[in-house]
Amino acid sequence: MNERIALFGAGGKMGVRLAKNLQNSSYKVAHVEVGAVGQKRLKDELGIDCVSVDVALDNVDVVILAVPDTLIGKIAAEISPKLRAGVMVMTLDAAAPFAGHLPERSDLVYFVAHPCHPPIYNDETTEEARRDYFGGGAAKQSITSALMQGPEAAFDLGEEVAKVIYAPIMRSYRLTVDQMALLEPGLSETICATLLSVMREAMDETVRRGVPKEAARDFLLGHMNILGAVIFNEIPGAFSDACNKAIEFGKPRLMRDDWIKIFDREEIAESIRRIT
Repeated sequence: MNERIALFGAGGKMGVRLAKNLQNSSYKVAHVEVGAVGQKRLKDELGIDCVSVDVALDNVDVVILAVPDTLIGKIAAEISPKLRAGVMVMTLDAAAPFAGHLPERSDLVYFVAHPCHPPIYNDETTEEARRDYFGGGAAKQSITSALMQGPEAAFDLGEEVAKVIYAPIMRSYRLTVDQMALLEPGLSETICATLLSVMREAMDETVRRGVPKEAARDFLLGHMNILGAVIFNEIPGAFSDACNKAIEFGKPRLMRDDWIKIFDREEIAESIRRIT
């Protein structure tokens, strides 16, 4: 773990999280942040000074792009001519690589690593870990990784870096870029975030109709807990006949018959196009 890492976007919210974890490793890290606010955040929180792009890329082994999806293509194109063959370019999301926004450099390694975030059902024992909903701090989380291009041996380095920046780690899964795109934006955002947003709107509607807000919130979150535990096999159990009947009639009322097409590659590609 003596490789040289250049962390771009080091002063952003995600960048600072990564920089903090990298401080505890033996990697040699150079931090790049163009914004004055981000530079100050990095200095105030971690005591780290930023360097220029050229300094960061001098003899670098891994470049981590902790920047918004909309900037990955632009930044990757700008730094690509400065990178020697064999350098790993790591993105933290599959969107830009899936959309083809990385430069055509067959001699570079392209690696994608994304966190699963701490699971709802966990064995955390400290208050800090139980309230670490994002991960990369006190709570354990699993990660997903994909070697988009490069020699097979490069996967081990990418995974080890990913385990450091997202630590502490439960499990590490190797996927393809296409599989990662199915998970996000497909499963996590288009499905999960959307349905959770609808659930929140539904809770607010019960409040509008007269249910006390605290009662509605406790009722919904409590039922999410037990219903989720049964649906995702966290505990053995089965729903009541009344609940099953509500699902039978509720699903076609809420969901289009062809909702599963959200996972078609064309749909995923269009979703990614909108965000990149």
